[in-house]
This record gives sequence, structure tokens and C-alpha cells, in this order.
Amino acid sequence: VQLQASGGGLVQAGGSLRLSCAASGFTLAYYAIGWFRQAPGKPREWVSCIRPSDGNTDYADSVKGRFTISRDTAKNTAYLQMDSLKPEDTAVYSCAAALTSSCIVVKTANGMDYWGKGTQVTVSS
Repeated sequence: VQLQASGGGLVQAGGSLRLSCAASGFTLAYYAIGWFRQAPGKPREWVSCIRPSDGNTDYADSVKGRFTISRDTAKNTAYLQMDSLKPEDTAVYSCAAALTSSCIVVKTANGMDYWGKGTQVTVSS
């Protein structure tokens, strides 16, 4: 059972990146998926969530309107499309999965069943 986040890199402010979160050993469609990030010296921050039942999404205010979470059930993969990137978006981004229908649970990062290793996103000014 594994979650693998990928797609990070170095990008200029205003640019875009798409992160992927590939699941193996379990079916992603049954889980709420969350993206989180952690910048150096700062606590982990919830970024976005997608619910398994209806695909409803939720975003932190800091990324709303710029980031889009999605999933491809056929590929057992979730994505985070990040547009209009800012230097303050620089962080290690991780994905996690919880066997719940609630993004409220995901936001707390407690009770997540699986975590993927992070991928570094660096936005230069």
C-alpha cells in the first residue's frame, strides 16, 4: 500500500505546476484525498481536499482560485493543479488519503490512513 507524490520542481512566480498522487494497493476512489504543504520553519498546512462520494472539493483560502484538486479513478491518481504560483507557495507538498467522506476530517490531518512522501515545490520571485 503506497501513495506517491510527484511533479514538484522550480518555477517562476506566476507559473504553474501539476502535482500527482498515485495510489497503489488500494482504491483511491473510496478515500477522501488531501494535499498538505510544509514550508521550512512552519507547521504543516492543509491545502485542499476532494471527497470520494461526490467529488466535492475544498481549498484553503490561501490557494482558493489558483489551485485545483482532481482525481482520475481509472489511473488511481489524484492531482493538484497549481496556477499563478507565488513565492509563498514554496514548500514540500504531500498527499494523504482517509477512508472518510468528510473533508472536515482531512483538514485536521488526523486519522489519515495513508501518507505519501512529499515533493518539493520552489517558486522564485
